[in-house]
Amino acid sequence: MRKTVVFIADSLDNAYKFQQVLSGFDVDISAGSTVQIKKLLAPGASHDLIVFEARGTASANLPEIVQLSEDRTCPLLVIVDESEVAHLKLPGLVPSDFIVHGASLEECAARVRRLLQDDGAAGNGEVISIDAMTINLATYQVTVADEPVDFTYLEYALLSFLVRHPGHTFSRDALLQHVWGFDYYGGSRTVDVHVRRIRAKLGPELAQRLETVRGVGYLWSN
Repeated sequence: MRKTVVFIADSLDNAYKFQQVLSGFDVDISAGSTVQIKKLLAPGASHDLIVFEARGTASANLPEIVQLSEDRTCPLLVIVDESEVAHLKLPGLVPSDFIVHGASLEECAARVRRLLQDDGAAGNGEVISIDAMTINLATYQVTVADEPVDFTYLEYALLSFLVRHPGHTFSRDALLQHVWGFDYYGGSRTVDVHVRRIRAKLGPELAQRLETVRGVGYLWSN
């Protein structure tokens, strides 16, 4: 069965770019502007991916899009300006990713491919498998070499967030925004503590993937 993608954007440059990107996939596409959100994401409709341009005034619609993607267990790809990355709040219950406005066609296609599970990746969109590790996004469970790993909720949330955004470097403040939430007022060094605990629980081989970027923050390397 062909997969379906909903593309919502107000700018012509991204509309044109993603017309090219999505033409390389075997998908049916519904596209429109933010004024058509309710029509494009009508109740009862089922989709395999939502691509949303959260730039300018359209960024005010992002919480609604995030909620709809979680309610419908539909992966979400968000287009943002670089200045908004630190404040971006993505779904925690479904696969999601973001790209910065101006990204190349190749990067856009790679993000779409991953979220559509179009590369033969293991799982049904709710399971991520990397080497000996499996993360079940539906049940919040992590196993390494088929053995369950006992993570706290925040350890799990931090790990799953980084794994779902491989190759992206996040500052400590950005991770606090994404994982701990906007109402967290503690020091950013709590991120370091959680990273150390995650590495210890993953074991040496997987721990190497959770890299420290000196002077910046952390990234997950695939």
